[in-house]
Amino acid sequence: MPVDPRFVVWCAACGWNADPGDEAKQPDQGLFERLRRGKARRYGEQLYAELTLTETGAGRSVAARVLAVLLALLVHGITLAVLASGLWLLIAGWGEGMQPFLGVLLLGLAVLLRPRLGSPARLRESEAVLERADAPRLFALLDEVAEAVGTRGVDLVVVEADTNAAVQTYGLRRRRVLWLGMSLWAVLSPQERVALLGHEFGHYAHGDTRHSLVVGSALRTLGEWRYLLTEFPTTNLVEQAAGLLTVPPRWAVQGLILLLDQATLRDAQRSEYRADATAARVGGRAAAVGLMDRLFVADATGAALERERIAARTRAPGAERRQDPADGLWNRLAERIATVPAHEYARLRRVGELRGHRVDDTHPPTHLRRDLLAADAGTALCPAGFGGPALVVSAARAAAVDIDLALPARTVAKQVLEADG
Repeated sequence: MPVDPRFVVWCAACGWNADPGDEAKQPDQGLFERLRRGKARRYGEQLYAELTLTETGAGRSVAARVLAVLLALLVHGITLAVLASGLWLLIAGWGEGMQPFLGVLLLGLAVLLRPRLGSPARLRESEAVLERADAPRLFALLDEVAEAVGTRGVDLVVVEADTNAAVQTYGLRRRRVLWLGMSLWAVLSPQERVALLGHEFGHYAHGDTRHSLVVGSALRTLGEWRYLLTEFPTTNLVEQAAGLLTVPPRWAVQGLILLLDQATLRDAQRSEYRADATAARVGGRAAAVGLMDRLFVADATGAALERERIAARTRAPGAERRQDPADGLWNRLAERIATVPAHEYARLRRVGELRGHRVDDTHPPTHLRRDLLAADAGTALCPAGFGGPALVVSAARAAAVDIDLALPARTVAKQVLEADG
């Protein structure tokens, strides 16, 4: 058993001490979340089993996609009905008791529940947002990866601190934005970064029901409904009675969310597996596997940033104060993660398997995603096996892209160090 004082000592042969203490215990988030988590894990495991069979694969469920669209149209229909009722009460009932007042209330509710298409206005207020003119080398790389995937690039890049990356569309013109988490980007090799971008653009190339305009906006609307109907603390009988009145619609909304979630969950997880395959095709299989491993060290990344935050607040006065701790933060993070030994990655993969680690409830278990990419045999996603990378990025080009990211990365670093722990 390798011994490193920085990491847990464990036995790879028998699994002793792989997951010490009570780390696996998660706070109870209620029946609704437990159902979602359990279903998500089962779907991920079922899809993995199907995808390892090259002769069958995992076909899309047409019935589930139709059900998702119908449920989404029902949600938007309810919003439209609220709007029409408000207009009718306001116009036809003008001057008749409480009708105009109720009409105004319904119109206000319809505005709150309207489909949200997103807007770039809020994004452009931040210094951590890049447009093409701000980062030509970064956008050139994004365009090249997108072309290799078979789609188009993005219109904006938002740099943030998270150990994650995501793509999103907004507005009637369906413009695209890439959310780039520096805690993940900084610890990746140049090819792993290509794999990450290939994965994100893969969502556009292969399609995902949750990313569609109709279904995606319905999910956001249901989130607004749930927020408005959230149970609140009561201090008297009137508030208790009002709280009881919200119970039936709250459960109805929860039921709609659960139905729409389950109708789209399998398709969303299939989309993640397909995006992983695209990452391996564009960046190379080794890079895609390495990307999965970096997801397992997300907790170590967060701990390293917390130590940096504490050090920045407790640094001694004098000469050291002249050096801004935000300078070089992401390089120091990358150097720290680069020292994580292979046996610690093996332990984290074992822990991920025990806990069912995944990025969120729409993603399959991370260890299954990694196993599918690491398999030597062909799969339903790639019957001939994953070959070499379609796009190779040199160290010099990666450094040039980092120059484009330097200013927003430093802005985000300052935000991390100034944030409350």
